[in-house]
Amino acid sequence: MTEILSRALQPVLFYFKEVSAITDLMTNEQIRDKEVRLISNDGEQLGIMSARDAQKIADEKNLDLVKISPQAKPPVCKIMDYSKYKFDQAKREKEARKKQKTVAIKELRLSPNIDTHDIQVKVKNATKFLKEGNKVKISIRLRGRELGRADSAIAVMNDFAAQVAEFGTVEKPPKMESRTVAMFLAPKA
Repeated sequence: MTEILSRALQPVLFYFKEVSAITDLMTNEQIRDKEVRLISNDGEQLGIMSARDAQKIADEKNLDLVKISPQAKPPVCKIMDYSKYKFDQAKREKEARKKQKTVAIKELRLSPNIDTHDIQVKVKNATKFLKEGNKVKISIRLRGRELGRADSAIAVMNDFAAQVAEFGTVEKPPKMESRTVAMFLAPKA
């Protein structure tokens, strides 16, 4: 009875093996090509041979047969320790993620009629963000009659940029976007 069930489920299992093989490299019994170009674990080319012969050579060395280039004619397979290869690859990806730095965009909101002390507090916060290596978005939301005086908001932005010039540069100059004037500052390299 179990033999009948295993035969019935075999196409389903084959389907799932193929799906997993698409995300990973094909190994050992998953390789169904007639002929493959074989490369040894030392990097030496062993030539074109049948997949069965290549699998036998890999089994003799107690290693895996891995299809590294499925698009080539014939496909290229290499003899290697696949679990060690996956471990090393995961280790390299982890190191790459560790070295990568995410840059956040911090936002500060000003008003067109901001007082000098209030602007000093915002400059202090912006310099702190820029020293940390983050980008800063400065925005001024205009309401009512302020929309007619957008030039004063742009003047406040330019003054703000001049005060922060020691720690950051203007990445995008002040620009009017509907009711908001926005400017982006990037940290100095």
